[in-house]
Amino acid sequence: MKFKNSLLILAIAAAPVFAMDARPFNLSKVVPLQGGETLYVFKDGRMAKADKFGRPEYLKQGEMLTPVDGQPIAAVGNEIAKLSMLLRKGHHN
Repeated sequence: MKFKNSLLILAIAAAPVFAMDARPFNLSKVVPLQGGETLYVFKDGRMAKADKFGRPEYLKQGEMLTPVDGQPIAAVGNEIAKLSMLLRKGHHN
C-alpha cells in the first residue's frame, strides 16, 4: 500500500512537467466553428484554421468564419506553419 501511495504522489508531482499548453506559443484563444472546424487566434491577431479532423487548413484573408455562438469573424492571416508547429508539439482540443 505504501508503494502505491508513493507512485501516486510521484505521478501527481510529475504531471505539470508533461502538461502541454499552447500559451507559450503565442496562442490567444481557440474558437470552435460551425461544422466542427476550429479557429486559432494568435496574440498578434493572425489566425489559423483546422478542419474537423484537426488538420491545418488553408484560410483566405477576409474569409468570413462562423463560430458556434454565431457571431461572424473575418479571417486575418493564414498561419498554417504556426498551427502545424502547435499540433506537432502536442496541442489538441
